[in-house]
Amino acid sequence: MSDRRGACPALFTPMQTGDGLLARILPAEGITPAAFAAFCAAARRHGNGTIEVSARGSLQVRGLNVASAPHFADEVAALGIAALGVPVVSDPLPDHPAALIDAAALAANLRAAIADANIVLPPKICVVVDGGGILHLDALSADVRLRAYVDNGETRLAIALGGDANTAAALGSVPLEVAPDIVVEALRIIGDARASDVLRAHGLDAFSKLPHVHPGLIRLQPRAQIEIIGAHPLRDARRALGVGLAFGHAEAEILIALAECASAHGGRAVRPAPGRALLLIGIAEQDVTALAHEAARLGFVTRADDPRRRIVACPGAPACASGFIAARAIASELADFHSPRPEELEGSEGVSKDGNERELGHPSRRTRASARAPQDEGRGFLRARDLIHISGCPKGCAHPRPATLTIVGSERGCGIVEHGTARAPPRTYVAPQQLVAHLAERVSEPVHG
Repeated sequence: MSDRRGACPALFTPMQTGDGLLARILPAEGITPAAFAAFCAAARRHGNGTIEVSARGSLQVRGLNVASAPHFADEVAALGIAALGVPVVSDPLPDHPAALIDAAALAANLRAAIADANIVLPPKICVVVDGGGILHLDALSADVRLRAYVDNGETRLAIALGGDANTAAALGSVPLEVAPDIVVEALRIIGDARASDVLRAHGLDAFSKLPHVHPGLIRLQPRAQIEIIGAHPLRDARRALGVGLAFGHAEAEILIALAECASAHGGRAVRPAPGRALLLIGIAEQDVTALAHEAARLGFVTRADDPRRRIVACPGAPACASGFIAARAIASELADFHSPRPEELEGSEGVSKDGNERELGHPSRRTRASARAPQDEGRGFLRARDLIHISGCPKGCAHPRPATLTIVGSERGCGIVEHGTARAPPRTYVAPQQLVAHLAERVSEPVHG
């Protein structure tokens, strides 16, 4: 069990939570449906069966204990699906036609180089490899981030330090073949600090002697966020179907059923992805709609306009020892409040023609008709661009950034924060059982994103 301050849970060093030990696995690459089902079965056998996909695309298994955790780790290690060592996150769709490089292959090379270098690094250190494809990683923060781009016909890697795509300090660019060596040397300079700490103390001068770096600010165009939910083309003319986990979690048996459905439709891999989603890789185009319907029946998010995509929630109480409120139960109530009526789903199962995003199906769920707000545009407390964050405590682990509306648990109940984080002082407090009614009453003074 991990007791190092600030440490992250990992496969062999799970972290204590309110519902037992939590282990985190960053998959090395796409996982075959059979291996994914075996992983889920191990989570059910040794934990409580709850599996999460994190905002960064890691798999998390809850409810392990001191006796079961080592057996779980050994079984998962035997499957060969976990990337050990320093987390190197790569974009989840390296086989998309727009991808410039195979980011997954480069990430594997980086992991090997970092392991061979035997560097002592702090917890939470992270490297991002963005292959320039459609499902980019601009929103993820990292100590070292690489992004592929084309310069005069040559594919190079822009290298930046200490932040997301907007805030990281641009160092320059490097050729692909030297990227592992450059990343290792950058991590040596960072040492037991974080890149942001080194930059604050010494600026980019600390990294000025890195070899092969072409200095200068690489001004890459900002990229719009592409919705992962839906179908995406692959180079082999097959499809990847993105489905979301409601509030980032699902039970093992449901995930096993999804893997079996994907396999039945020719899927060759299940790939966890940033944004608390799964990509089902290698689906024939004619099978995408059927698979989406099956995923929807299992309770997965298969439409980008599903209200569950705009509500972020941590486990909350009792799963987290720090939680004051049952965050995910509250999130489910809020999503049900905004779920479309059955008649609103008619004719909504078409496929878009843009080749990038396809919204397919919609899970039919029981709704709270007695508490429903009018569905007219401009009504209700959750709008097209709103994001609601429900945090069990003021730490705000699930979404550290500001949200349109943040519900934060405390001894006083649900604190309500507008356009802020879970650490901000709430404007008011309401009891959890009164939250939906309280928010519904605010339609006359709507929250704008």
